[in-house]
Amino acid sequence: MDKSEPRLLFVTLSNIGDLVLTTPTLEALHRAWPEHLIDIVADARSSDLLRACPYLGTLYHRDKRAGMAGTLKLIAALRARRYTAVVDLRTDFLPWLLRADARSARWRRGAHGPHAAEQHFAVAARILPSPADIPAARIWITPEDAEFATQVLISLPGPRLLAIAPGANWPGKIWPVSHFEALLERTAGLFSGVILLGSRQDRAITAALKETSPLPALDLAGSTTLRQAAALLDATSVFVGNDSGLGHLAAARGIPSITLIGPGRPERYRPWGPQARLLEAPQRQLPLLLPETVATALHEILA
Repeated sequence: MDKSEPRLLFVTLSNIGDLVLTTPTLEALHRAWPEHLIDIVADARSSDLLRACPYLGTLYHRDKRAGMAGTLKLIAALRARRYTAVVDLRTDFLPWLLRADARSARWRRGAHGPHAAEQHFAVAARILPSPADIPAARIWITPEDAEFATQVLISLPGPRLLAIAPGANWPGKIWPVSHFEALLERTAGLFSGVILLGSRQDRAITAALKETSPLPALDLAGSTTLRQAAALLDATSVFVGNDSGLGHLAAARGIPSITLIGPGRPERYRPWGPQARLLEAPQRQLPLLLPETVATALHEILA
């Protein structure tokens, strides 16, 4: 490794959706210094989303379980290089322990809007060499990821596929299974098949939807990597899902999407992208968001 080559350092966040919402800032750094590779500090669980980034330098993992010893080891590794700029969206101290020409962290961000993508960008904006607009979120895939999706979808041919992610990280964020079933009944004529995505914890929900689906359905919950899921989303016409990481992946891949929001802070954490649509439940209670409301939104997107 040539430690004299110019590089930037970017410290991102851990959860899938949070990481995706930092990629507009990552992209802005690349546009400002296009000749630089960017070293990234991330968590192991979500860093799969960064490995195909074309301007990635070295990917470092920060493991909170490693405690202070792990933090000191990471700092020592990062101090082996002098960076043109360091942008830290996670801590308030790390950039000042490293060798860098310019540095910024959360406490230095300037004026910003309510959304997390705007807040993250405001950290980097202080050191960007010229003013810039906030880019869209981005997630990159490999040719192998695309080939995986092609092979998997051989069993689900059709010109128009619907992607559904019916799970979430806690029950209050999950639209009732009966509502998803009613949505499929109402919109079956719009699609040739449905892809069910999620984690292993979502398998009971996706299995129930596959069983009752009026369309040919492929249940892939817990069976893909994050990048493979992104590649599968590329083959779909629309994504519908709860407030979860997969909605952020769809937005970052430019897929028309509908995210169903009950409790939470949509003004800050909604998917960031020009084709990302949000439907908020009345009284923040997802059972009150009716299937016909979501069906109407699907018709509008496909009109």
